[in-house]
Amino acid sequence: MQLLIQTPSPDHAESYGFQLLGFQTCRLTPRETVSGDTGDRELGIVLLGGKCSVESSRGTWNNIGRRPNVFAGMPYALYLPIHTKFSISTGSECDIALCYCRAEREFPARLVTPADVDVEIRGAGNATRQINGIFKPGFPADRLIVVEVYTPAGNWSSYPPHKHDVHNPPAEVDLEEIYYYRIDRPEGFAIQKVYSADRRLDETITVRDGQMVLIPEGYHPVVAAHGYNAYYLNALGGSARSLAASDDPQYAWVKQTWRDKDPRVPLVTMEMER
Repeated sequence: MQLLIQTPSPDHAESYGFQLLGFQTCRLTPRETVSGDTGDRELGIVLLGGKCSVESSRGTWNNIGRRPNVFAGMPYALYLPIHTKFSISTGSECDIALCYCRAEREFPARLVTPADVDVEIRGAGNATRQINGIFKPGFPADRLIVVEVYTPAGNWSSYPPHKHDVHNPPAEVDLEEIYYYRIDRPEGFAIQKVYSADRRLDETITVRDGQMVLIPEGYHPVVAAHGYNAYYLNALGGSARSLAASDDPQYAWVKQTWRDKDPRVPLVTMEMER
């Protein structure tokens, strides 16, 4: 496993030392395309902003996408199975994330629209956040799971700290995970801690717009800097298609104190870009 913090490659999907996951981001203009073959990996294409068209050996989808950026509305996404050739282009501009995961089973290609996305408001108080479920465990795929998380300025997320590095279903499953960040102002930042119970791993990381954090193991809470809303795209894959996780027992008690939700959440809705 390489360093925990990375800037994803715009040129090709890299594994960053993971066995299953790969990740890539691209900003395309009408003069550019991204082409490839999923091979032995399934692929989730998430429209972070703008519109694109996808031609593939499984079908063609024209002008998908709607929001100008991740803070302006709900996502479109496209799932492509293993052994799929594809090409992505745009008539204007688009900002996309490509989430890969090694797979054995083949599932149908499928477009996810904003109406298909499950919105969950999780936590309470200054640990309230919004989760947009794109490719959740119930979505027909082999291993890949993808969700968006919005954390209002000053709030905590992935809290209480949780981990998913042991295969012990149904309580916990072993998952690789990527956090890919966007911040709503260019000078903003978030802070993420990644640590194991024995502190063999114990890192505190300042994350800025366009960077990502790799979670090889351990607990991994996040806090958004005061004044700056944080977004992160989670890509996960592992021993089971589940989000089962274990809270750090030192901090699990805080759930009992939660009462009211932060009124700023949800940060994005279906109506924003209409």
